[in-house]
Amino acid sequence: MTGPVRAAAEPRVGRSRRTGASARGGENDRALYARIFHEAAPFRWQILAVLALSLLATPLALLGPVPLKIAVDSVLGSAPLPPLLHAWIPQAVQGSAFQLLLLAAGLQVSVVLLAELQSIASSVLQTAAGERLTLSFRGKLLGHLQRLSFAFHDRRGTADSIYRIQHDAPAVQQIAVQSIIPLVGASLTLVSMIYVMLRLDRQLALIALAISPFLYLSARSFRRRVRPTYRRAKRMESHALGVVQEVLTAFRVVKAYGREAQESQRFLDQSSQSTRMRIRLAFAEKAFEMLVNLITAVGTAGVLFVGVRNVQAGQLTLGELLMVLTYVAQLYAPLQSISKRATGLQRNLASAQRAFELLDEVPDVVDRPDARPLARAKGGLGFRNVSFGYDLDPPVLRDVSFDVPVGTRLGIAGPTGAGKTTLVSLIGRLYDPSAGQVLLDGIDLRDYRLDDLRNQFAIMLQEPVLFSTSIGENIAYARPGAATEEIVAAARAAGAHEFISALPDGYGTLVGERGMRLSGGERQRISLARAFLKDAPLLILDEPTSSVDLATEALIMEALEQLMKGRTTLLIAHRTSTLAGCDLILALEAGRVELRRPAADGSAALPHGGAGEREPGRGRAS
Repeated sequence: MTGPVRAAAEPRVGRSRRTGASARGGENDRALYARIFHEAAPFRWQILAVLALSLLATPLALLGPVPLKIAVDSVLGSAPLPPLLHAWIPQAVQGSAFQLLLLAAGLQVSVVLLAELQSIASSVLQTAAGERLTLSFRGKLLGHLQRLSFAFHDRRGTADSIYRIQHDAPAVQQIAVQSIIPLVGASLTLVSMIYVMLRLDRQLALIALAISPFLYLSARSFRRRVRPTYRRAKRMESHALGVVQEVLTAFRVVKAYGREAQESQRFLDQSSQSTRMRIRLAFAEKAFEMLVNLITAVGTAGVLFVGVRNVQAGQLTLGELLMVLTYVAQLYAPLQSISKRATGLQRNLASAQRAFELLDEVPDVVDRPDARPLARAKGGLGFRNVSFGYDLDPPVLRDVSFDVPVGTRLGIAGPTGAGKTTLVSLIGRLYDPSAGQVLLDGIDLRDYRLDDLRNQFAIMLQEPVLFSTSIGENIAYARPGAATEEIVAAARAAGAHEFISALPDGYGTLVGERGMRLSGGERQRISLARAFLKDAPLLILDEPTSSVDLATEALIMEALEQLMKGRTTLLIAHRTSTLAGCDLILALEAGRVELRRPAADGSAALPHGGAGEREPGRGRAS
């Protein structure tokens, strides 16, 4: 049965859907941290091992000033060893200044050696855990990206998605491994230093800690001001990457029209915005670090002033003052680390937010909970009152109905923009219809498992898509794991074996990016060999010979005759000769769809002056 269809352009940009959090404009930090820790959960034991190693830095830091105190108070002076050492060091050693000096020197070397070993082990384990976490998250993003609709990719483009996977995804590692763990370690070190300083001199400890509120307020203010700026900078960098991708993808056109200088200027204009923003961010970061250093310098000056007065009053020994000053430096180190890490943390949180926004995009085409498996379809197709439009645009198809019996060769004809590619996209369930049903063997496509459904189709496009691998791997893309004999048999069937064998590396020849080391006809025949190897019950041919010469077209059509035998075939073409061998012609024109048979002389009756009478309204061909 046929029905009217509104003439419209082929697929245009649509709007994608998002889950609630991102659709409302972002998540608060607590929810964002929760998502990051959820991603890190599979690597929790490695991360806990990194944390355990990082915690060893605290006792090693506490031991750092001890050799200096021994040298000053017990070797140069007459003060006893610290209580812990006093209980373990033999009295003979404690009674000799020379042996105490050797003890201080040996302890100094031991502490440094242990600290370096701890640092190496922590760094290696941190890198291993972090890189595995990043790899896992990138794989998750790419897998989700491939499930998203064509409308999403048309709207967003590929450059922004590439940027989020390559540059934003590592933020999860930076936060979960390289920011949180050092912050935990710094916090424990801070608590330890505070305890030790309170035991040494409560007054100096309180003076040293008096700067803490100022550090907290400055870090909080910095966090609120820079996060949005980081997001804008990354968005601009993504746009600049898009310019590079466009230029390199259309490099032949750029060279042919001599537009190299203009494209370079376009890239520089786009990049200059992010450059200026990065410069402002660098200034803000360094200004914040300067503020933190000034605040801690004021605290150190206060401790030094009061400490010297206490030494003069006999309340502290010189060794104790030096020890307090060393601990103050180590006390401020984690405070400075916690404050300064706000810079990198905000940058990484902005990136993580962008990466999770990609995960929040909801696929338009998904499996139903009770979707049925499909081993191999017979190949009968049917449309039942199908309507479809792209987002808010006028419908491309409206109330379309027709049947295509098993094994039928269906030619699809019509002017540009009539909806031919849209029709085929619905059959492959690249989109779901707005209304009605598309049937395969009498069952709604949405009732099948998506992976099983897509496995029923072999596709040849006007511009064959090859990957930057060998010829053999490109043919085997249709059926991974295929034996070499099967790949060669498919190439023979496609008429490609002769030219492949003549190449220096045969089936191992690398085709280059998008197959550009091969001619158009050679690429199309490899694409045809891929379809032979797939051996699917349904075949979709979208202008498969429009970009080759007549001689090559004849070779391809001869091979296609063999491929189409016993298969339901959908052939989109403008050339009358290409559609001549079809059993039925589906004509799309001026808002109508009509299923007709070829003319009696074997020619295809195309719209715009084609042979055959058209009968308006609805009808059914079977």
